Amino acid sequence: MNFLAHIYLSFDDEEITLGNFFADQIRGNKYKHYPEKIQKGILLHREIDTFTDSHPIAKQSSKRLHKNYSHYSRVIVDIFYDHFLAKNWSDYSKVPLAEYVGNFYDLLEKNYEILPLGTKRLMPYMIADNWLLNYANLTGIDRVLNGMNRRTKNKSKMNFAIMDLEEHYTDFENEFTAFFEELITFSRQKFISLCED
Repeated sequence: MNFLAHIYLSFDDEEITLGNFFADQIRGNKYKHYPEKIQKGILLHREIDTFTDSHPIAKQSSKRLHKNYSHYSRVIVDIFYDHFLAKNWSDYSKVPLAEYVGNFYDLLEKNYEILPLGTKRLMPYMIADNWLLNYANLTGIDRVLNGMNRRTKNKSKMNFAIMDLEEHYTDFENEFTAFFEELITFSRQKFISLCED
């Protein structure tokens, strides 16, 4: 899953949210350098990714893209799924998306000192262009895909994936909705067990 989903699946715990958000920046057991609750957020992130990568619905979404994007298809699906979460946000949260992401940006700024270097570099762009809010519209997703393509030095061709999203929009949305219900249940159980340890 992509940024917005990982933040949402931290169930409003600030330290878990931080770890869950920046976990991709932390390799191996280096997570043990962080405070205990942030460690749990990093571990939760890894559990979510493992569940997602092995789930038949997420694999089905990925398979639709595999011919054109090879191993990048999973990354693209993560971005598509964040689009559907943002677009249908009111189905998942009582807090309006603009307010929710504003609170998250405040959380990052409040904890700037402990953020990994990669997250510190990413943060100004994320906040200035309001990535999380703009996931809700196709223009925002197109911008993200173009940025990802540039980062792969145009090898991924991810900039073309917006056309796949438009062509198979209903299929991707239905897959997201079915998958995300299961992911919420899984993540909540993992969250509870991690917090009890």
